[in-house]
Amino acid sequence: MPSFDDAAKEIAVIGGRFYSRGWVLGTSGNFSAVVARDPLRLAITASAAHKGHLVAEDIIEIAGSGRVLAGERRPSAETLLHLEVIKATGAGAVLHTHSVWGTILSDVHAPAGALTIEGFEMLKGLAGVTTHEHRERIPIVGNDQDMTRLAAEIHQVLESQPSAHAFLIHRHGLYTWGRTLADAERHVEILEFLFETLARHNQQSSPAR
Repeated sequence: MPSFDDAAKEIAVIGGRFYSRGWVLGTSGNFSAVVARDPLRLAITASAAHKGHLVAEDIIEIAGSGRVLAGERRPSAETLLHLEVIKATGAGAVLHTHSVWGTILSDVHAPAGALTIEGFEMLKGLAGVTTHEHRERIPIVGNDQDMTRLAAEIHQVLESQPSAHAFLIHRHGLYTWGRTLADAERHVEILEFLFETLARHNQQSSPAR
């Protein structure tokens, strides 16, 4: 488990990489990593931090209740969602992106309640997946500015679908996680690749207007 200082530095580097890929433009997205389990403590991006200019000083330490342990900056507005994912899955890191492709697919597949992906070799990059024949179901939950209510919905989703590697928030973005920051970063890369592949394929397959 990383120290807070090490996690802050790694999160800042990930922010720059994701920004360069167009996955967290402006102040969108938020990232966290567990730095202690008992009691739970997280390193998490501060609210309104620009991911293209993210530095270690933009990462703050919070308790498992969401309380800031040092400094005056506020944590991400979606802190409760990170805490819910960590408590439900035992993850060591949670990463949230706002890509174009993920946002489009979250809208297209919202009526079905999930985006299902199967038959792609890249699925083997997800933890525990060993074949391209794997069928990954990514739940889509409605967006909500009430974080307590949204966290409760995510709790229900993760409880009912414990094998999920991620979920999408409608017209908002992707949440995924992993045992470590490196694992969570890999999941983002895998899923964002698949989102772009599916969305581009769907565009080409749509009849001309």
